[in-house]
Amino acid sequence: MMTRRGNAMTGATRAGERAPGPSAPGWLPAVLLVAGAGLLTASGAIHLDLYLTGYRTIPTIGWLFLLQVIAAFGLSLAVLALRSRLAALAAAGFALATLAGYLLSVWIGLFGFKEVRTTAGIVAGILEVAAFAALAAFALAPALTAGPAKGPDRALAQVPAAAVKAAGRLAAGLVVVALVLLGVAVAGAGSSAPAAAAAPGGLRTATIGGATVLTNAKGFTLYSFAPDTATKSACYGSCAAYWPPVTGSTAHAAGVPGTFTTIKRTDGTSQVTYNGHPLYTYIGDSGPGQAHGNNINLNGGLWREITVSGAAG
Repeated sequence: MMTRRGNAMTGATRAGERAPGPSAPGWLPAVLLVAGAGLLTASGAIHLDLYLTGYRTIPTIGWLFLLQVIAAFGLSLAVLALRSRLAALAAAGFALATLAGYLLSVWIGLFGFKEVRTTAGIVAGILEVAAFAALAAFALAPALTAGPAKGPDRALAQVPAAAVKAAGRLAAGLVVVALVLLGVAVAGAGSSAPAAAAAPGGLRTATIGGATVLTNAKGFTLYSFAPDTATKSACYGSCAAYWPPVTGSTAHAAGVPGTFTTIKRTDGTSQVTYNGHPLYTYIGDSGPGQAHGNNINLNGGLWREITVSGAAG
């Protein structure tokens, strides 16, 4: 009888069943899966909001944001539907890759676009770290998935226990590293002031999309913000990071008709206005001749390019 039982155990192991390990609460696997999928979905929802409210206009970055949204929602559904360790592992890797992309775009830029540190980005980063931790815990903890392995998970069932433990330690280390790097990004959030555009003496006009628009000295389109008034800017904090205000004196731009004045910002700098509109550039414009910020609703209001009539050009 002992021999038959031993043979039965050996056969079960070969078929993909894992020998009983330390017991885990029956509710824990479901909690980890639902939490991981929910956190990944929440991160995707933040990216969807950013995409709809302005990022869709940024070359390359726009469709990458859309792809991230689709992948986040799709992987979350797959994790919940399949309850598979491989699906959870894929979703965990995707969450970590998304965070890595955000940190790279903050520090060095991606595809000509340099991300700014915003509350939405930081919250999404925290959600991605938490999603990775929950999903990796489910995928790499054999005790949570006791019973016969099914489908593609059979391959994971054959991985030696020592390798699984090493992968678990690596995942825990990645969580710590990700939190540290995200903390560095948060700590530097208030240290980088938005770059000011050229003073009005360097302003000029250019024809973009058939319209004559006001630009800075480098040819970047200038914009107005609907919530502003002639004496007060409503764009501060992360808004001013995405839309750097034009600062400088009230010197008239050569060949540009209209009235240039300045208003005082809360930090004491002087922001240039044109015909009663405080002026801004947009970080989504990577070069002259672009107006990706025109007619988009972002940071609490509508943005429009500054058009000029009767300009000398």
